[in-house]
Amino acid sequence: MDQSTEASINACVRAALAEDIGDGDITAQLIPENTYAEAKLLCRDQAVIAGQPWFEAVFAAIDPTILIKWQIKEGSLVEAGTELMVCTGPARAILTAERTAMNFLQTLSGTATATFELAQKITHTKAKLLDTRKTLPGLRLAQKYAVRIGGGENHRIGLFDAFLIKENHILAAGGIKAAILAARTLAPNKRLEIEVESLDELDIAIASGPDWIMLDNFSLTDLRSAVARTPSSIKLEASGGIDGAKALVDIAETGVDYISIGALTKHCRAVDLSLRFGEHSMP
Repeated sequence: MDQSTEASINACVRAALAEDIGDGDITAQLIPENTYAEAKLLCRDQAVIAGQPWFEAVFAAIDPTILIKWQIKEGSLVEAGTELMVCTGPARAILTAERTAMNFLQTLSGTATATFELAQKITHTKAKLLDTRKTLPGLRLAQKYAVRIGGGENHRIGLFDAFLIKENHILAAGGIKAAILAARTLAPNKRLEIEVESLDELDIAIASGPDWIMLDNFSLTDLRSAVARTPSSIKLEASGGIDGAKALVDIAETGVDYISIGALTKHCRAVDLSLRFGEHSMP
């Protein structure tokens, strides 16, 4: 794990624990301080599991003596009822950490599962599934990590690492050609993508030489035309109006390079997890 990822995980965990614990877990204080526990984590859904580093970081922040033993690998597709993990350690600490740890794991597993289910439907095409910036606030890097675990790819991380020149940018900059020229002048080494809404706009964009072109709400017929007239040096991304698996497959089969879907991260359903103390828990 690189330092930036580790720093992001730790920052997320600190913020999540601060909002949950405040000035102390008063309910956990009901448990005798020297009570030792074993707990098992069950997954009640079929799911792709993602988020183990966040889960572990929560327990480590509460009590580094808690031992965690995973029964499955990160990125595994598991069936409902699968035992994911067994942990042992002070009961108070396990109880304090459990909800925050599971919140990370259930949310990221939900993102990974949604991505996996869609990505599997277009493996017969060259199209790759992309996420967007429509992520849960504070969980941008975490959800984008989960998309990769689920078999998708990341679009730009934020507003800083690539250009995405959309309709309002184009209007404010004075047109497609002017916007692309300004971007190349400002940061020539950054990936440059521009959004177009018609085949006429596509032709203008192609002539200006962007790296990527986003085809916004194109019909299937226009997507095929766009693929036919765009040089292979320019990547095409379909976006907007992608409702359901059939639409996704139809779009992928037009020959576009990428399909971006905001729902991967903004509409994800958390996976159902349950942590249960075992019979060996004792004071």
